[in-house]
Amino acid sequence: MVEAATSQESARTRTLFGHPIGLANLFGVELWERFSFYGMVTILGYYLYYSATDGGMGLAKDTAVGIVGAYGGLVYLSTVLGGWIADRLLGMERTLFWGGIVVMIGHIALAVLPGLVGVGAGLLLVAFGSGGLKANASSLLGTLYTKGDARAHGGFTLFYLGINLGAFTGPLLTGLLQTHLGFHYGFGAAAIGMALGLTQYVVFRRNLGTHGREVPNPISRDAVGPLVAVLAGAVALVVVVCVIGLVTLDNLPEVTTGLIVATSAGYFAVLLTSAKVTPLERSRVRAFLPLFVANAVFWSLFKQIFTVLAVYSDERMNWNIFGWTAPSSWIGAVEPTWVILLSPVFAILWTRLGQRAPSTPRKFALGVIGMGVAFWLFVPMSGTEGHAVPVLLVLAIMAVFAISELLLSPIGLAVTTQLAPEAFRAQMMALYFFSIGIGTSMSGTLARFYDPGHEFAYFGITGTVVVCVGLIVAAIAPWISRFMAGVH
Repeated sequence: MVEAATSQESARTRTLFGHPIGLANLFGVELWERFSFYGMVTILGYYLYYSATDGGMGLAKDTAVGIVGAYGGLVYLSTVLGGWIADRLLGMERTLFWGGIVVMIGHIALAVLPGLVGVGAGLLLVAFGSGGLKANASSLLGTLYTKGDARAHGGFTLFYLGINLGAFTGPLLTGLLQTHLGFHYGFGAAAIGMALGLTQYVVFRRNLGTHGREVPNPISRDAVGPLVAVLAGAVALVVVVCVIGLVTLDNLPEVTTGLIVATSAGYFAVLLTSAKVTPLERSRVRAFLPLFVANAVFWSLFKQIFTVLAVYSDERMNWNIFGWTAPSSWIGAVEPTWVILLSPVFAILWTRLGQRAPSTPRKFALGVIGMGVAFWLFVPMSGTEGHAVPVLLVLAIMAVFAISELLLSPIGLAVTTQLAPEAFRAQMMALYFFSIGIGTSMSGTLARFYDPGHEFAYFGITGTVVVCVGLIVAAIAPWISRFMAGVH
């Protein structure tokens, strides 16, 4: 017991650029996981709606973008399973590792298996594996900092830099491979990227000490039988609704959104009523509710990079750069480029400001407002025809996307770990990802309303709604801060 405590304290006190040494390992594995995920998802929509002669599957365009949005939502929905496994069976660290294995197998399936079989098997495996990895990587990072540690926001911003390095390099490589060799080569590169991430994680695993090895709320032997019965019933229900046609490719985004909303409501009910949650922790969960809603609204626009803006890139943007035409899928790499450039600035800013920085609710409000403004910036280009939108103009708009994201997303990761009840740390992070999942699946639903002939209305209305939500969050920020009970 003393040896374990010494190992954990060593992992916390050994530092790299003033942060716990374990940050470097989590930075690396998240970088490669995002390389594989974004490398795959930026070409997924094209694979689904391009004709067979262009290497695609020939689905209707609105169905294809809906699937991309719904799939993203399902990835975040699966974080509840990853969080539950961590809290009840394996602990965060082991769940993270095995999640990465499943992600790699999923990308291999996409690369090797043809048609809908490969898409179905590959996306299902990547979704479940990502659920185990994503929720636990962020939660595990949170254990490296004590509550109230002023370095936490800076550490999560650096962690976010790793996410965006992967999000930047993945689309560049898979886009080139898809253009010159075919879609399956792009999916294969995603599998190799995840393998590299797992390799570095294993090599430097000791940097985490014993953090995340404990199982905070282990399941009892008596609960195993009922659990297996519930899982079998859930699988049977999914099979039945698919066979009888209640869930189809066309309504998948709406079904996904509804499922995540219902599951989120159930989770909030558990957190607010559980005897394992103290009154102080319950107050913090209440404070998390409006942040949850604001986060979902933010991501419903941001994730359109892979739905509406993927189509916009393919049909409306002029990708000619000094006589060479870049792949349309590189739209997915533009925004991460800005995040990479700006992340160190924000990390230094939050670390130096410390307790003088704007409160978390105010940062959320600014991020949401900025996202709405970014959509307004597309309005002046409406009404033009063909590939008339210059790439440099969209590059500038993506800077606003990045600033908004840095005001909200890494801050959201950090504050979730600080507001989480001790008995539900990983599952609270899964709940945070549910809000992203709602926004992601909504991005697929909203994408169906996009029409190049009515861009003024589309970008103008969606941007205005989101700006209004941000203003509401700013107005109630003092109330949210009061319920956060000491968490800045």
